[in-house]
Amino acid sequence: MIRLHHVPFSRSFRVLWLLQELEQSFDIIEYSIRDGSLRAPDFMAHSPAGRVPALEIDGETLFESGAIMELLCERHPEFGLGRAPGHPDRAAFLQALNFAETQASLIEQLNLNHVFLRDPADASPVVIKLNTMRLTQTLRATEAMLAGQEFLLPSGFSGADIMMGFNLFAAPYFVPLDPFPHLRAYRQRLETRPGYQAARARDGQQDFYAKDFYPVPGGA
Repeated sequence: MIRLHHVPFSRSFRVLWLLQELEQSFDIIEYSIRDGSLRAPDFMAHSPAGRVPALEIDGETLFESGAIMELLCERHPEFGLGRAPGHPDRAAFLQALNFAETQASLIEQLNLNHVFLRDPADASPVVIKLNTMRLTQTLRATEAMLAGQEFLLPSGFSGADIMMGFNLFAAPYFVPLDPFPHLRAYRQRLETRPGYQAARARDGQQDFYAKDFYPVPGGA
């Protein structure tokens, strides 16, 4: 039995999407980021930082999305979503997995400042501006990575695209994608994948964002 501890529209969507791509059967235990359930002792026993994802599989629990991605890709090489040692794209695969988390950490900081502070007036415009600039820079870098190819790796779709692809559905709440044609086309390609569509159907309703866009206070 595989169980995914999941918050809709969070990093745990990466694992949900990967499990669908790998055609695995699994249960979802859903939480809300707002109701304190992630701080409950039962959940903290699965994820010591009180964060999703947490994945129960083969008698153990994993709680870092990048590690889960790499491990599941290695366990199911028949789907071709990993890049094994010796593969020409191995280094690029590992770098893209980790760069996706660098980008996600900036989205997380913007979530905290724009969305989750109890009093939005407490947010620092300077911090928001800095993190928005940093997020924009990572998007520029990803745009460059996609020049001349459909996915992050020359060898095609991989788990790295799942790690990065999740970000591209959250980043536009803070940085418009209009200046990034490769990113927009890439996101559209990801949306057509049956694995993505099946995962989105099971994702649940996001309760993070009340607005379509959160600008830098006072302008960019």
